[in-house]
Amino acid sequence: MIEGLYALFSFLLAIAILIAVHEYGHFIVARKLGIRVEKFSIGFGPSLLSWRSKDQEVEYVIAAIPLGGYVKMLGENENIDQQPLSESEKLRAYDIQPVWKRAAVAFAGPLFNFLFAILIYMVIGWLGQSVLPPVVGKIIPSSAAEQVGLTIEDRITHINQESIHSWRSLEEMLKQSVGQDITLQVNRSGSSMQFQLNLNTPEKDPLLINVARDILGISPGMEVYVHTIQEGSAAHQAGLKENDQILLVNGENIDDVRLFIQRIRVHASQAVTLSILRNDNMLNLSVTPTPDENGIGRIGISLQEQPIHAPVHYRMDLWDGFQYGFVRTWEMSDLTVQVLTKMLTSAISADNLGGPIAIAQLAGRAAEIGLVAFLSILALISINLGILNLLPVPILDGGHLVFLSLEAIRGKPLERKLMEFSQAIGIVLIMALMFFAFYNDLLRLFGA
Repeated sequence: MIEGLYALFSFLLAIAILIAVHEYGHFIVARKLGIRVEKFSIGFGPSLLSWRSKDQEVEYVIAAIPLGGYVKMLGENENIDQQPLSESEKLRAYDIQPVWKRAAVAFAGPLFNFLFAILIYMVIGWLGQSVLPPVVGKIIPSSAAEQVGLTIEDRITHINQESIHSWRSLEEMLKQSVGQDITLQVNRSGSSMQFQLNLNTPEKDPLLINVARDILGISPGMEVYVHTIQEGSAAHQAGLKENDQILLVNGENIDDVRLFIQRIRVHASQAVTLSILRNDNMLNLSVTPTPDENGIGRIGISLQEQPIHAPVHYRMDLWDGFQYGFVRTWEMSDLTVQVLTKMLTSAISADNLGGPIAIAQLAGRAAEIGLVAFLSILALISINLGILNLLPVPILDGGHLVFLSLEAIRGKPLERKLMEFSQAIGIVLIMALMFFAFYNDLLRLFGA
C-alpha cells in the first residue's frame, strides 16, 4: 500500500514538472513574441488553485486532473473577425500572427522538454552517479571474448577510441557497434592492451538483448542470493533460507538470476542439486521444482543480485558534465526514435509500450533509489514527451507544425472543417494509443 502511494506521488510529481516545463515553453515564447496569453493551466478539469499575473493578463491555474496542461492564447482557434476585440487586441491575437511566430510557439513546448533533459543530465554529471565499473567478472566459454584473449579482471577503457567509464556505457557502445569490427582497449594489471573482433549480428534486435553477454560473451559477474521464500514451497521444504548465496545448480556455475531461472524452469518435477554458501559454509541441498499450470518449474523464491565488483561513484568535472548534458540527451533521443520506428515497423513488439502505470512504477522505484535515479527518469520521460509531441498527429505540436507548413505553402490557412476533422482523428489516435499502453500496463501488472 505504502509503495503504491509512493509510486503514485512520484508519478504525479514527475508529470507535474514535465507538463509545467512543456507548457512554459509555449507560454514564454508566446509572451516574448507579443502574443497575449489568457490562461496557463497545469492539469485539466476543476481549478484547485488559481491566481493572476501582475499585469492581470494571465490566469495561472492548477487543476484537479494532473495528466496534461494547456496555454490558452487570445484568439486561438477562433474566428477573429467575429470576436468583439479592439484593434490593439487583434494585433496580439494568436490566429492572425505570421506563420513563423505560430510555428515558434508550437515548437517551443517540445524544445523546452529537450532543454530540460540537457540541464538534468548536466546536473547528474556534476552530482555523480553510482555505476558498475567496466571490469570483466565472467567470460562465457567459447565466446568471442575468450577467443580473442580477454580475461577476468580486464578493465575495458575504450571501444573504438571512445572512453568507457561504466558497464552501462560499455553496453550502449556495443549496441551501436553490432555487425561491425571493433577495437577494445583494456587495462590488465596496469598494462594497456588492444583486442580486435567482430560483433556478430544477432537474430533479435540489439535493443532487446544484452550485447556484452549474448554476443561478446562477458558480464560484470553477479553473486545470486535468496531474497524471500514462500511458506510451504519446494525451496522452503528443501531447507533454503534467506540470504543464502546460490553458487551452483547441478554443478553448473550460477552468476546471474536469469541463468538460475532458466535452469529451474526446465527441471519441473525433477530433483536438482543446489550448492549454496551459508555463513561461510558450503552446503548441497536437493530441491524438486513444482510445475505450474504451463509445466514450468518453480521453487517459490525471489532472488537478488550483487555485483562482484562494487559500484563506484563516477563524477564529472564542469566541462565534461556540460558536454554530457548534450551528448546524453542526443543519445537517448536517438534511442527513443529507434525504438518508436521499430515498433511502427513491427521490428520490436508494441507490447513493450508502457503507459501511466509503468511510468508510475518506474518513477517510484527511481525515487526510492535516490535523487540521481529520479532525475534520470525525469530526463528520459521529458525526451519521450518532446519526441511524441513532434509526431505529425493532429492536436499534437507536430500536427500544428504540419498545418502551419501547409499554410505557408498555400499562402492561406486550411479550411476550418478540414482542420476540425483532422483534429478529431488525432484525438481518436491518441486515445487508442493511451488505451493500448494502459492495457499493456494491466497485463504486466496482473501477469495475464
